[in-house]
Amino acid sequence: MSRWLTEPVPRGRIAAFRTLIYLFVAADLVIFTPWVRTRASVPGELYQPLLVGRVLPLPTPTPALVAVIFWALLLLALLAATGRAPRLLGWSVCALYLEWMIIAMSYGKVDHDRFGLLVALAVLPTAGRARHGDATRTEAGGWALRVTQIAVICTYFLAAWAKLRFGGLDWLTGSVLARAIIRRGTDLADLVAQVPYLLIVAQFGIVAFELLSPVVFLLPARWRLAMVGFFYSFHVVTIATITISFAPHLAAMTSFLPLERVRPLLWARRLAGRDATGSAPEPPAAAPDPAPVGTESSALGDQAPVVGRPAGP
Repeated sequence: MSRWLTEPVPRGRIAAFRTLIYLFVAADLVIFTPWVRTRASVPGELYQPLLVGRVLPLPTPTPALVAVIFWALLLLALLAATGRAPRLLGWSVCALYLEWMIIAMSYGKVDHDRFGLLVALAVLPTAGRARHGDATRTEAGGWALRVTQIAVICTYFLAAWAKLRFGGLDWLTGSVLARAIIRRGTDLADLVAQVPYLLIVAQFGIVAFELLSPVVFLLPARWRLAMVGFFYSFHVVTIATITISFAPHLAAMTSFLPLERVRPLLWARRLAGRDATGSAPEPPAAAPDPAPVGTESSALGDQAPVVGRPAGP
């Protein structure tokens, strides 16, 4: 088990995963969860902190507190994405983002798509330094990715468990997807809803897929990537039909991918070098016509060798 948990991975994969996760945190603040800043204007008595917020304990959000967390987290996440000071910046981003999420989820709604991302932020500082393109393997980095992968799969499996625990078998045969389509469905979802019994079949399929998600750890590498691709396709369909993105979960799920093969900076440098020398590389110069047999090439001068057969005796 310990060998599986600490299976070495290239440091370049850790560097790429770290950059992606911290850039996502910065994007999350300004694209996906900017509404958290509006919590500062909500009366304090409506703040019902999660258990972790009560245990620590954490202060009731105020305009000043939320503004400080927002700007500090945005700056530190961008710095952490560079890979510098991975422990100092990593722990700082983890603590601030946890508080950001506690503020977001302490007013009556808790999203389960943040679990994998929070685990990734908690374990990335333990992976140590890593550079893009470094093929050296690291067990500490392997552990960080494996723990994140487990959190991602737990999100699926426990979601199915919650459906069956609170909804029972009625969740499978009820109108869950129908209500979701009525609330936030797209034109594509309206077309799907017109097919008899298709939504019921989809609900059975969703629970089956979530319960079977741990199988991904038993598959060979190629099939594991194929199954992860299926996970992503499932979320593409979810976005296209009921506009639920699960973006933090999708970011954490990149822990399954060989990210070290993605080298955007290298591609950018190559593109910049190409642009500096022209829109396309120069075609190779045509080879000069060979000199006549028994003569010297005028282009090579007096020192050029004679082309052809050596002179007779």
